[in-house]
Amino acid sequence: MHIAGNPQTLTAQQRELIALAAKLGRERFAPRAAQHDREASFPFDNYADLRAAGLLSICIPKSHGGMGADFATYVMVAAEIGRHCGATALSYNMHVCSTMWAGFIADALDMTPEQRADHEHNRSLHFANIVERGQVYSQPFSEGGAAAAGKAPFGTLAHAATVGGQGGYVVNGKKIFASLAGAADHYGVLCTLDKPGLRGGSQRDSLYLAVPAQAAGVSVVGDWDALGMRATVSRTLLLQDVFVPHTARLMPEGLYWQSAARYPHMFATLSPTYMGIAQAAYDFTVAYLRAEVPGMPPVKRRMYPTKQIAVADMRIKLEQTRALFLQNARDAAVDPDKDTRMRLYAAHFTIMENAAALASLAIRTCGGQSMLKSLPLERLYRDSRCGSLMLPWTAELCLDRLGRECLYEAGERDEEIE
Repeated sequence: MHIAGNPQTLTAQQRELIALAAKLGRERFAPRAAQHDREASFPFDNYADLRAAGLLSICIPKSHGGMGADFATYVMVAAEIGRHCGATALSYNMHVCSTMWAGFIADALDMTPEQRADHEHNRSLHFANIVERGQVYSQPFSEGGAAAAGKAPFGTLAHAATVGGQGGYVVNGKKIFASLAGAADHYGVLCTLDKPGLRGGSQRDSLYLAVPAQAAGVSVVGDWDALGMRATVSRTLLLQDVFVPHTARLMPEGLYWQSAARYPHMFATLSPTYMGIAQAAYDFTVAYLRAEVPGMPPVKRRMYPTKQIAVADMRIKLEQTRALFLQNARDAAVDPDKDTRMRLYAAHFTIMENAAALASLAIRTCGGQSMLKSLPLERLYRDSRCGSLMLPWTAELCLDRLGRECLYEAGERDEEIE
């Protein structure tokens, strides 16, 4: 089954890249997934394959040597990778988002001519690191507080400084659940510009800086022994008096706030991983009931009405999820209208929750043997449960935003009741 439904609706580039992701997934990523999960080891081998295939530059503009893929193309490719190894798809997203935000999202935003020229210069350096040198960028986001949910400024602070005659920023802070920690060449750190007289800063003062992994003051600490997504190895990133030059800006000052307000789909790139996991849970169930799982006895279970009904239920949930996923992919644009925003929250919530529901139903349908670690469904079940917990849009935050914005227009508020 094609991850994007009818392949005839796709562009030639989309068909080509999804097919490439499927080939890598089947032949390389899926056979390695169990070991990386068991060891909580980072899939460096998968990244070598992504690098060799050119997929590290999927969303880098063609003018900078990349593939120039748009939002819809990327999320379908990411879902296909997630179908074979969720942890690889999830950490890959952190890398691609760095290029997407600095690429076509930044291109859609308002900048002064000076900002545009500065941004073009800076991003050309970072895009060259990826295209020419195969480097990996990450995107540590969470800090354990309200910042990652968009309800407070980032606690990681950057203040303007000059070191050795070079202007830039000194960064201090901590990022938790930092996917690619210890594996990335650069950390795309979201932080707050600490301005004199503005204690703690504001969300409008957010900065997006590429911090070299080898910079003085950067360290990765702690263990990673999580329920699921174990191969993301999302350890804690510490930044202590880390100096970066002005060229570290992946967006000009103030542009992150503008992008978050005007291009909300930028936060929906986690869900394709879970769309892929939902598809994988269905795939496994069909193969298991048809006795087509490698290494399993050739005992068919498809003739039982209870199994047929369960698979029908799974297929309906899967198609409902896929329909929202694909519509959401097509909707992505700067300044979406209110209905599009509401659909975005609903799609993100549905994908995350239905992935877990489909994995759970798959285990119930296939029975006890499906819980063995020698089979992939047990890992899919654990990985699927992580989606609705991920900031900035957890399941609860999606419901909160959706309920509030359905009932209130921008700027509306109720009088306080005494």
